Amino acid sequence: MRKSLMRMTLRQLQVFRSVCQQRSYSRAAEEMSLTQPAVSLQIRQLEELLGQPLFDYVGKKLHLTDAAEALQRASADIFGRLESLDMQLTDLQGSLQGQLSLAVESSAKYFVPHLFAAFRREYPEVNLQLVVVNHAQALKRLSANRDDLLIMSLVPSDMALEFLPFLNNPIVAVAPPQHPLCAREQLSLQDLSAWPLLVREPGSGTRRACEEYCHQKRAHFAQTLEVGSMEAQAEGVIAGLGLALLPRHAVRRELAQGVLQELAVTELPLMRSWCLAHPRGKYLSPVAQAFFAFVRSQRSQINALAERFAAPGPGLPPGS
Repeated sequence: MRKSLMRMTLRQLQVFRSVCQQRSYSRAAEEMSLTQPAVSLQIRQLEELLGQPLFDYVGKKLHLTDAAEALQRASADIFGRLESLDMQLTDLQGSLQGQLSLAVESSAKYFVPHLFAAFRREYPEVNLQLVVVNHAQALKRLSANRDDLLIMSLVPSDMALEFLPFLNNPIVAVAPPQHPLCAREQLSLQDLSAWPLLVREPGSGTRRACEEYCHQKRAHFAQTLEVGSMEAQAEGVIAGLGLALLPRHAVRRELAQGVLQELAVTELPLMRSWCLAHPRGKYLSPVAQAFFAFVRSQRSQINALAERFAAPGPGLPPGS
């Protein structure tokens, strides 16, 4: 190991991480209650120790160099180990404490707070940092090792991941209750294609899964309207803009209130599974280990909890 690397300080790494997150020396200085020259000095000292520049300015934007990307990954591991040490020390005192950093794909964001609440009843001194992302963003966060664990519904086969499927995520077709298709007792996906379909943004795992499934079933929608969230999809359907394919969990309240209706499509629901994932070989903190073990061992409790989110549409039996 280079001797110069041994002279890096945790304070320098803290300043570096702040600049990476803020993409600004001045905002990093404000966040850390330092002057901007002090931040510049810490970064310059780091660059001297590494022998390479950490940041480039293109126009007025700050960009990370390859060396900065490498240092960012290393610093995340260093601070993760220190946080893990803190958790282990508190665990030795008789209670599990610390923070769980959890990223979830947006289709799971309605259920995960209830899952964490069940976990926190066993470990009341654990806190949660929750980030909601789409599928493409989830893959980037996995590659950068940004989170303790990630909940996703389409686990890539080309990444070295440990993952645990733990709950079904049924995707259904919904329409406003006054829509003519709501009167039909049996439909095919092709029957839906005459109406506009509201879809998520590129990078959404739900959109990708639905597009692949509709292509497989030869259901081609001539008109699609792109919106940026499941909430916008649901509101668009309520407003009469078209139909949507949505996770049943995401629209359980709208189905229960009768402002949306689940269509009786024979090829639906499209069943997918939510999975708890992390990079293979990743060192998990005691809190992350406890959460992973909780999800693995409490399947019956999780399934019972999920029943609250499986409200079927009018005329459809539970579990259809």
